[in-house]
Amino acid sequence: MGKVVIMDHPLIQHKIGFIRRIDTGTRDFRQTISEIAMLICYEATRDLQLCDVEIETPICWTTVKELKGRKLCVVPILRAGLGMVDGMLALIPAAKVGHIGLYRDPETLKPVEYYCKMPADISDREIFVVDPMLATGGSSVAAIQMLKDRGCKKIHFMCIIAAPEGLKAMQEAHPDVDIYVGALDEKLNEHGYIVPGLGDAGDRIFGTK
Repeated sequence: MGKVVIMDHPLIQHKIGFIRRIDTGTRDFRQTISEIAMLICYEATRDLQLCDVEIETPICWTTVKELKGRKLCVVPILRAGLGMVDGMLALIPAAKVGHIGLYRDPETLKPVEYYCKMPADISDREIFVVDPMLATGGSSVAAIQMLKDRGCKKIHFMCIIAAPEGLKAMQEAHPDVDIYVGALDEKLNEHGYIVPGLGDAGDRIFGTK
């Protein structure tokens, strides 16, 4: 059974408060999203497996800990998820990066895949799917299913702000996936935006409307 971790670190809460502000500009918003992703990544990688390795220090030989296997992959959900990638790679620079692009069909309201590019050995990797906002959960549920269909077994999901509706949908669809949330908000409004939220994360990261 996957776990749900709601972040309570003061730095994360402070930075989320900053990006919620309507007057936070594109540059500061983008930089802070990356910083929050790095801080959440620190917590999300807490359970990575280690192994013992013999090394030589300037003084003597000794045994140190090293990540076991080190086959990690960061998978942003396009396009807003791209804003979290640099922060992730700052901590795990050897990780590979896959990309999943989805759009919502206006008729069915279901997510439709328009782009998916993964490392050849994706099924052997431990995966961190990232998207700043978990609103209805439709895109995230679909993205994780796409990875499972490719044989991926160890998947984590990271977001900065989640609505209860999206979190519930994720837990129901993928109860085996660990979910890391920067802040759990109140609800979705009638337009599918998270309340109080921060607006459209993609538009604010890339300066588009």
